[in-house]
Amino acid sequence: MSDERSYSGFVIDGAQYAKWDRQTFQEMRDGGVDCVNVTIVYWETARDTLSEIGRWNRFFERHNDLIMPAQTGNDIRVAKELGKTAITFAFQHCSPIEEDIDLVEIMHTLGVRFMQLSYNNQSVCATGCYEEEDPGITRFGRQVIREMNRVGMVIDMSHSGERSTFHAIELSERPITITHANPKSWHPALRNKTDNLLTALAESGGMLGFSMYPFHMKGKSNCTIESFCEMIARTADLIGIEHIGIGSDLVQGHPNEVVEWMRNGRWSKETDFGEGTARDAGWPDPVSWFTSNQDFPKVTTGLRCHGFGEDEVDRIMGGNWLRFFDKHFGPA
Repeated sequence: MSDERSYSGFVIDGAQYAKWDRQTFQEMRDGGVDCVNVTIVYWETARDTLSEIGRWNRFFERHNDLIMPAQTGNDIRVAKELGKTAITFAFQHCSPIEEDIDLVEIMHTLGVRFMQLSYNNQSVCATGCYEEEDPGITRFGRQVIREMNRVGMVIDMSHSGERSTFHAIELSERPITITHANPKSWHPALRNKTDNLLTALAESGGMLGFSMYPFHMKGKSNCTIESFCEMIARTADLIGIEHIGIGSDLVQGHPNEVVEWMRNGRWSKETDFGEGTARDAGWPDPVSWFTSNQDFPKVTTGLRCHGFGEDEVDRIMGGNWLRFFDKHFGPA
């Protein structure tokens, strides 16, 4: 790749989970990242979640030269003007609301802007993509969708089953998201999504964030940026360029015990290896061209080299997410 022109548009990542520290925040700035949608919890309870939000409040205080909280699209614009990275909060599971519908609004008030209705397994709201049967959205899940629509918390179905995701699209009065996944037609991972589902997502006004987590990529850790950008081009042709962005699913700095927690939580005495295997149970090696937030310029360059115009690059790298946030981070 040789197109190294500077890029002044927005860079927004729809999903990350790192061992958060000043080095990571500095790498966000070095990579020109304007906003990261941060996973703050997986299987945690409401009380655990409050502690995690408190931890982030300390991050904002101690590292206020690098990061700031964001609850609206305009907050992201302010962060960019100030030379900081805006942080939005996301749940990868519905466990923090503990079957209490009132907690949806409370968590939104505390800054949470995305919540997945399930994480691989069956939940009280929806079915995960690892379950053999998918009965769709539950009675409680219908109430949660209605409340999320009301307050402006975005529904994320990245780890949910296909029927549940179609059902969420049908039930939701506002567009939903798949913040971090890829087309199953490109790589047949359980976590990736069929073309029919992605088409329905786009027709309802939703957003797809492309994942750079190796298990979701063709060739896994050996995936090339050329293959990744070709997949983006094909998906843009399929569902429209206005419905796609980046959701890197970047994970860095965590020991293997953390991926064990992500896969197993408290729900099983047996070890579930998720997308890995018993022989390869830890984190996968990252692709060579994307190992940290400092590598976002390589993605911009890859898109240009594949033939995307500047307006198209702007949409994919962050413009589409920003417009989505403007419309859906507040009450309907």
